[in-house]
Amino acid sequence: MQSKTTDVANLTTNPSFYLRHEFAIRRFHSLIGIVPLGLYMVIHLTTNASLMNSPESFQRAVYMIHSAGKALPLIEWVGIFIPLLFHGILGVWIAKNAKLNTGHYRFTGNRRYAWQRYTGIVALVYLFFHILHLHGWFHFGPYLEVIRPLQFAAFKPYNAASTLVESMNQWGGFVWPAFYLVGVMCCVYHLANGLWTAGITWGLWITPAAQKRASKVSVVFGAVLTVIALSAWWAAVAPSPEDAVRYREIENRMYEANLESGVISDIPEKRYEEPATEASLTPETSSPTADADASETDSVQ
Repeated sequence: MQSKTTDVANLTTNPSFYLRHEFAIRRFHSLIGIVPLGLYMVIHLTTNASLMNSPESFQRAVYMIHSAGKALPLIEWVGIFIPLLFHGILGVWIAKNAKLNTGHYRFTGNRRYAWQRYTGIVALVYLFFHILHLHGWFHFGPYLEVIRPLQFAAFKPYNAASTLVESMNQWGGFVWPAFYLVGVMCCVYHLANGLWTAGITWGLWITPAAQKRASKVSVVFGAVLTVIALSAWWAAVAPSPEDAVRYREIENRMYEANLESGVISDIPEKRYEEPATEASLTPETSSPTADADASETDSVQ
């Protein structure tokens, strides 16, 4: 009893940085979950869902993103990765210290509060591996040489549809599709329900009637985003390896046209590289001495 009293006294007399600024930190945490992270998620899923229309539509959208050129890494880190790390790390800390009471009070609001924490943790794990799987997190030569044999950093922006489809077919063709389905659905719930909880945090809907109206809006938004997310997921996992080959032929034609028109820059790292075949590495075709021997034989004849 005395120990608990001492702990409370310490919190009162020596509050941590978080406790001193909890009001502002909580609101900033909820804000960046919507802008920029939530906004980016909607754009990202909509872009990927365009593959349902055609590989050309998807590739054009990816070209538009990468037209930012050398500024793109700065935009990604400032607008996506740093906010994601802040939101995710603080969210885990909040979830760890949350006092869930769903076992005693089985109200809908309590369950939504609990699921907001659960889906947030799953979404954070999913996003970490999603970025590692397709992009590798860092574009650093020696680092990429280590992770690419493990089939990470497999996405190539200038061959967007084909490399995305091939990435989904890795590890047996069922591991990544299942992982992405669970992860994307957790992200959708976390954002849709997060709109409702953010409004409460910011004092936008306080009364029960206002919260009920906001809840309906969140449900409709979540339903629409679920359709978009499932379309994006299906567009990536449904095509066959043969479709990926066909997509690559289209992408290569688009690359030449967009490079000539100046829409994109010639960056080899963003293109798919055909694996070297045994035929291309045979001594007869690759050795300078073999070519010299062949020319000598021709001159004798």
